[in-house]
Amino acid sequence: MNNNDRVDPQLAAGNRKLLAGYSPQHFLWGVADGVATITLNRPERKNPLTFDSYAELRELFGQLKYATDVHAVVLVGAGGNFCSGGDVHEIIGPLVRLQAPELLMFTRMTGDLVKAMRACPQPIVAAIDGVCAGAGAIMAMASDLRLGTARSKTAFLFNRVGLAGCDMGACAMLPRIVGQGRASELLYTGRSLGGEEGERWGFFNRLCTPEAVLEDAQKLAGELAQGPTFANGITKTMLHQEWAMTIEQAIEAEAQAQAICMMTEDFTRAYEAFVAKQKPKFEGN
Repeated sequence: MNNNDRVDPQLAAGNRKLLAGYSPQHFLWGVADGVATITLNRPERKNPLTFDSYAELRELFGQLKYATDVHAVVLVGAGGNFCSGGDVHEIIGPLVRLQAPELLMFTRMTGDLVKAMRACPQPIVAAIDGVCAGAGAIMAMASDLRLGTARSKTAFLFNRVGLAGCDMGACAMLPRIVGQGRASELLYTGRSLGGEEGERWGFFNRLCTPEAVLEDAQKLAGELAQGPTFANGITKTMLHQEWAMTIEQAIEAEAQAQAICMMTEDFTRAYEAFVAKQKPKFEGN
């Protein structure tokens, strides 16, 4: 942990209260029963991102690690589409006029959004309908679970605009989701991955109807939110960190992580509920 990550209890409590009444400028936000819903809300343009919305999303996901009243997150787009990527007029146009140092600042900032999504302890469920392209496809990829529809179209479009497919961690993460060969096809060609094909490939956990995809995502997130919050955060951390470990390192890291989870009250609650033949009620401690 570096100095920037150290947070005293009062500040952590302040961040929790801030998120409970959080009012973003560039997307919609709501919290109910421990589930936060982030809605990309530019439906007339298929919910593209801007410099400002990138930054605000990055900051929000960074703060979620201190939000003790948020146990799972749903990410969705308004108006029948998920996200069309970076706004052509508000991002792509300005980028062609920037020099290398400023361009690197931008690409690092977009990568920081993915880092923040992976570092926040809450599981993220993406509800994906319609267009899911470019940075939208990356945010879907960076989520923990993805629910799609038969009409969803996911495309890593970077090749189509003269850029490499290695954007925001795609070359590291996408092969781990769909396999090296399939990821190579998507990143080299930029073609759309349809909903049914995406489910077969393992990109989508399952398909829903367009009318039900958000409700189903919130229901799934609600089930996760009712689980052992601390332990779920450890699971997410280990799923991410073990990519770079040997099997021996992973087994030792999991032994340490599981021993810590065995010290929680939720572990005791689960045992006592089992003995009493009841369903455990987890409280996240």
